[in-house]
Amino acid sequence: MSGRLDNAQPYALGLFRIVVGLLFACHGAASLFGVLGGAGGTGGTIDSGTWPGWYAAVIQLVGGTLVLLGLGTRAAAIVSSGSMAYAYFKVHQPGALWPMENGGEAAAMFCWAFLLLAFTGSGAFGLDRLLARRGAEREETAAERQTPVAA
Repeated sequence: MSGRLDNAQPYALGLFRIVVGLLFACHGAASLFGVLGGAGGTGGTIDSGTWPGWYAAVIQLVGGTLVLLGLGTRAAAIVSSGSMAYAYFKVHQPGALWPMENGGEAAAMFCWAFLLLAFTGSGAFGLDRLLARRGAEREETAAERQTPVAA
C-alpha cells in the first residue's frame, strides 16, 4: 500500500496545490472586487492602497493564481506564506493565544500549507513542470545538433 501511495504523491500534491491556490485567490478576489460575498462577507471591497488589507488581497489574488496554475509555485508560496504569518501575528494573535479563540485558523492553515508547497514544489499538473520539460527537450535537441563531425 505504501508503494501505491508513494506513486500517487505527485498527483495528490498537485491537487492540494490547486485547491489551496484556488481558495486563496478567492479570498483576494472577494476583497478586491466584492465577489463571493466581498470583503469580510459584507459585499464591499477594500479601498485601494490601504495598509495592510489591500496589499494582502493583491498577494492573495496573484499568489493564489500562480500557485493554482503551478507557475513560480515556490516563490509565490513563500510570499503567500509570509503574508499569512504577518496576518496571523499582527491581526489575529493579539486578540488571543489560540487560533480557535482569535479567528486566525485560516491564516495559520494557509501559512503552513504554502510553506509546505515552498518546500515540495508544484507536484503534478503544474505549469512549472511543463515548462521545465520543454526546456529540457530544447537543450537535448540543441546538444544533438552540436555534435562534432568525425574527420
